[in-house]
Amino acid sequence: MSMRKGEGIVAMLLIAFIVFWSFYIHFNDPDSLTEEPEECYTGIIRVWDYPRLNVDTGSRYSWIQERIREFEKKNPGVYIDFTPLDWESGPKKIEEAIKSNEKPDIVPISFNFPCIDELEVLNEFLEKEELDEFKFETLKPVIYNENIIGLPFMMTTYTMYLNLDLFNERGVSPPLDGNWTYEEFVKKLEELTFDSDNDGINDHFGFTSFVEPNYYNLWGIILSDGAEIMDFKKNKYKFYGDSAIKGVQRVVDLKYKYKVTPDDFGSLGEKECWDMFIKDKKIAVYPTGSWGVKVLEDLQNKGEGFNFDIANYPLGDEKLPMALSNGVASFGIFKQEDKKKVETCVKFLKFLSDESSQKTLEELGVFTVKKGINDMYKDNPKMKRIEETLYYTKIVPKDENWKSIDVILQDEIKKAVLNKKTSKEAIEEAKRRVENLTR
Repeated sequence: MSMRKGEGIVAMLLIAFIVFWSFYIHFNDPDSLTEEPEECYTGIIRVWDYPRLNVDTGSRYSWIQERIREFEKKNPGVYIDFTPLDWESGPKKIEEAIKSNEKPDIVPISFNFPCIDELEVLNEFLEKEELDEFKFETLKPVIYNENIIGLPFMMTTYTMYLNLDLFNERGVSPPLDGNWTYEEFVKKLEELTFDSDNDGINDHFGFTSFVEPNYYNLWGIILSDGAEIMDFKKNKYKFYGDSAIKGVQRVVDLKYKYKVTPDDFGSLGEKECWDMFIKDKKIAVYPTGSWGVKVLEDLQNKGEGFNFDIANYPLGDEKLPMALSNGVASFGIFKQEDKKKVETCVKFLKFLSDESSQKTLEELGVFTVKKGINDMYKDNPKMKRIEETLYYTKIVPKDENWKSIDVILQDEIKKAVLNKKTSKEAIEEAKRRVENLTR
């Protein structure tokens, strides 16, 4: 009887030990304490993009292709299928892809992207601290009704280029530190406008440019007195009144009052103006994008160019070197059913804007969209000076009607430059035409 009782006690102890040991193993096994890793997306992500010229090699797509290769190495199982676009047919190809539901996953977006509602809202994927790292102006093109519909990854701006050979020939000093008032600007342009062959007709001019939609070479002058194109808070057109009229009149006066431009200023196109500056060398001051630095450096190195420098747009009533640019490049993500895929797409966009990727933008002659990256272009003082003016660069308004608004504005300003209307008449007519767009 005592043996049976002892056997029962042993059995109970054995059961208790087994239970205890099971719990011990579970709670002391490192694998049981580690959460199962969250499954990541694997598969193909389709990316479309426009050419981004490498200023050293001349390649048009190498920058994005290299970023793709790096991302794939860091994310095994993710393959990015890249399709190059061109600037002429690209917008139409994107529209057709939307209509046919053959959309890529990641697409370049801009201020006039045709179907914002087709894009993923990215708010939930971005922390406030991450957004605070971006320069404020660069986020404006990707915010729509308080929703973030993309991420910027590069930006550029306009500046003024000076033919220093002409400045020296005429004994004219370039502006100190690249800054000049409008009055100083005009005075120097007058000295740089001259007749080189003594036939009584000026054949060298202080300045020229052109007026065409989607180009903002002249807008640093036009906005120098404080004019605004849109009220962003009210999403309302605002380019009218004294400051807008005065800004346009400053451009008109270059031709008619100060006579420092060719007679056909206003009717000349982009190529004609560029050739007069770069080939004929008959223009002393020419405004264009920051890409011009590398082009002029290369020509100079080949012995085909001239000594040059860059300067800010002349200061008006605002006392700031203003510029207007559409040069913020951003990507958006088309709506997806697979949230894991969206997360990986966002991860790629964040990768393009991280510090290591941003520093490679020197290859393209463009600038970072992030704050605090201050060691770019340390060996190129011209690019460094342009970079410092980005703070004063306004980005073209993001409005569903911007493409039409831009056409109207440029059309009316051209009429003022061609003396078909006064500056006031042109501004008032532009306001009337823009207001009719939304009626």
